[in-house]
Amino acid sequence: MASLSIRDLDDGVRDRLKIRAAANGRSMEAEVRAILSDALGAQDRSAGLLGALSARVTAVGGVELELPPRAERPRAADLS
Repeated sequence: MASLSIRDLDDGVRDRLKIRAAANGRSMEAEVRAILSDALGAQDRSAGLLGALSARVTAVGGVELELPPRAERPRAADLS
């Protein structure tokens, strides 16, 4: 397991974290672990960039593109 130190944490943030941890019956350290796990665990890493972009576009209604007809056949790539 890795360790993480957070420097220059605002006192107000620390106090709110302490209150939230107490409300959830956890230590501050356990509360931070839960917050990070919730925030990062929700992301689907298997989707990749294309999946993430597709999900965002779909969420706002999608995009319909009209593709123009090809005027000529595609050329083979020059690999020389």
